[in-house]
Amino acid sequence: MAKAFKPVGFGPREPDAAEAPPRPGGVIRERAGRAGREWNVLGQTYLPKEITEASFAWHALMPPHTGLPLHVHEEQDEFVYVLEGRLDFVIGGEETYATQFDLVSLPRGVPHSMRNRSRHICKALCWVAPTGGLPDLFEAIHHLPQQRLEDVVALGARHGVTFRE
Repeated sequence: MAKAFKPVGFGPREPDAAEAPPRPGGVIRERAGRAGREWNVLGQTYLPKEITEASFAWHALMPPHTGLPLHVHEEQDEFVYVLEGRLDFVIGGEETYATQFDLVSLPRGVPHSMRNRSRHICKALCWVAPTGGLPDLFEAIHHLPQQRLEDVVALGARHGVTFRE
């Protein structure tokens, strides 16, 4: 039987025994990543904003003509909130696009890709739930001497992301 959903912030609730200790709150500034981290992933700059077991959020700066090839997260839902610019997507075989203040929902198990085909930088707030191995994947890609697609594909397989051709 599934565990009953208990919304957070809507009155008193019983703490879970496995609940993590409280994290300090605060503001993470626009051009800063959590703990000063910054990743280069296939020509894009990712600034991690928050990482918990439940979710992972990052600010993505996507220069013109950069993007991510077709891939799928089997265990995570992904969301992209476009802050500036335009992103082109393929979601489950269908082509679409998102512009400023659009939210893109990428359900787990659905293949998707995204690309900035414009001549301008695109900015987005992205997040996944649950976190899974995505921060570790970004860290590993960042440290590749050359970010060749075959190396990224192999790393993805080790971190819960399957890249497709």
